[in-house]
Parts: sequence; structure tokens; C-alpha cells
Amino acid sequence: MLFVHAHPDDESIGTGATMAKYAAEGAYVTLVTCTLGELGEIIPPGLAALAADRDDQLGGYRIGELDAACRALGVCDHRFLGGPGRWQDSGMIGTPGNDDPRAFWQADVDEAARDLAAVIREVRPQVMVTYDDDGFYGHPDHIQAHRVSCRAYQLAADPAIILDSGGCDPAPPWQVSKFYASTTPQSQLDQEIEMLRAVAPGGSLAPGGSLAPGGSVAPGRSVAPGAQRLPSGFRLPASAADLVYGVPDEQVTTEIDASCYLDAKLAAMRAHATQISVQGTFFALSNQVAQLASGVEYYALLAGEPGPDGPYGREDDLFAGIAADPGPQRIPDGAAAGHAG
Repeated sequence: MLFVHAHPDDESIGTGATMAKYAAEGAYVTLVTCTLGELGEIIPPGLAALAADRDDQLGGYRIGELDAACRALGVCDHRFLGGPGRWQDSGMIGTPGNDDPRAFWQADVDEAARDLAAVIREVRPQVMVTYDDDGFYGHPDHIQAHRVSCRAYQLAADPAIILDSGGCDPAPPWQVSKFYASTTPQSQLDQEIEMLRAVAPGGSLAPGGSLAPGGSVAPGRSVAPGAQRLPSGFRLPASAADLVYGVPDEQVTTEIDASCYLDAKLAAMRAHATQISVQGTFFALSNQVAQLASGVEYYALLAGEPGPDGPYGREDDLFAGIAADPGPQRIPDGAAAGHAG
């Protein structure tokens, strides 16, 4: 299976538990990151000199953070699209970085997609995951990653397209069986806001100090079971809009319960120390707005045939409905191919 993300840390926040789950089950998980995240806002004061307007070394530093995060998730195949530094972080929408000719936002979609399609043909994933068309929260590089992934999905399957294979024999076309966008149902964001308010000063905790399930969350499936009071220095979001963009619940086709891998996700998030503050199951970006890390992650099927619904009325497996063995796969040494992904 193939995950396409714009910056180091996106893989941990958005899909980290899912990646850890499938890697542990034996799927061959490939991560493609489109930029080094050079324009990220640095949280630890001791690392402030890495910033683009000072020593401009953040991109290189984040390579090391990403390596550590991949180890925490059990991901052994990571690449930068076009090679490290081929495209630069574009910054948030409306900032000067958007206009830099090196920015990923300025990349020719077909050019970038051909690089990604070459990876698809090499690793032959059955499942591919990227952002939705809003980029999860409107970041230009997330939106561009969606566009590039959609085009690469088409190019990889087209027998008329010959792709650069670095001097090797060209890989044959490959049709990805299922193509997903990571997303969040609006009801889940609303519940997260309720739970955050419950643990803020003056809020009401469930007996024993754990977060109350709240709303329509099924028993035993709270967003962050066992979490305690809101950490000092974190602030409450004013509304769900301060978190990520939610989508109507009916647009969410797939719900992956990877709660057993929440610790791996949190370890990967902690590896991205320049970008994420993690305290227990709470985390915050540079704005210090509190969020809750979850082992349940959500997806919308963009292309391919949906599988049968699981117990919560959605697919509960990204491989649902896919034949178990489509042919030769690149599998890491010593891994049991629980999924031929």
C-alpha cells in the first residue's frame, strides 16, 4: 500500500495508526513525501535557528525526524517525490512561499505525477491513500498532493505511458485497486470539541479521570481513552474549524480501528518535535491548539469498488473486497504478507 503526504509529520498525524497497523500485519507500506517541510513553524526555542529566515536548515533536520517516525510506525520504504528537495514547502495559503518557483504548489502536475506513477509501477500497491481535494485543512501542498496523486493513479495504469525507470527496464502498467483520501467526519470533530471542553479547567471528567465518551461514540471507542486534564500551555479550539476540515458523515466510506497502534502513532508524532508537542494523548501544533490523538482513522473511497461494511456501517479494512493475491509484490525481508499491499 502507498501513502502520499506533503510534509514530514503529516503521515503521523493523519494516518499514523493505520500505517502502523498494516505494517505490523505484514503489508508492504510505502510512504512518499512531497517536500522537506522547510517552511514549517518551529516549536522548540532551542531549534529556532533552523528556520528558513535564519540558517535555513529545517528541511534537512526534518529528514531525520521523518526517519525516526517511520521506524516508530514500522514503515521501511520511504521516498521523497523526485528525490529530497526536488520540490519545496509552499507555506500556508496566501504566504510568499506559494509563489516561489521551487514550491510544490508551483509544480507541473503532470511532471510530479509521472514521478509518483513510476513509484506506483515499481511497488505495485493495491491501495493508495492521499488527502482529499481540500487538503485536509486547505494547505496548498496538501491540495497539490491530492492533484498529483489523482493524476499518477491514472498515468500508472495507462499502457500508452512510458515512464523513466532510471536506466532499468520500464515497469509495466499497474492499476491500483482502491484509492482513498484520509478525512474526518464532522460528527467526530464535534465530539472531539466536547471532550476537549470536558478536560479543560472547570470541565467535567468521567469517573476515574478518563475522558467521557461523549456524543454518539460507541462504548469503548472514545477518541482518547485514559486522557487526563488539558496540559498546561495548550488552549482550547474555539470550534471544530480550528482543528481540520470535517466532511459530512455520509462521505466517509471507511473507518479503520487501529487503536492497538495508538502508542506507535504517538511515538511517531513525538519524533516530529520541531512541529508537534505531544503530552499523553493530547497534541498541538505551533498554534498550541489542543487536539486529541486517535487510533481510529477515517477515509473516503475515491476510486475502486467498495468492500462490505464492517460493524459501524462502513468498511473496516482498506483492503476490503480486494483479491488476496494479485501477483508478485515487493515485500520487505522477513515480513509475512498478511496483505499483499
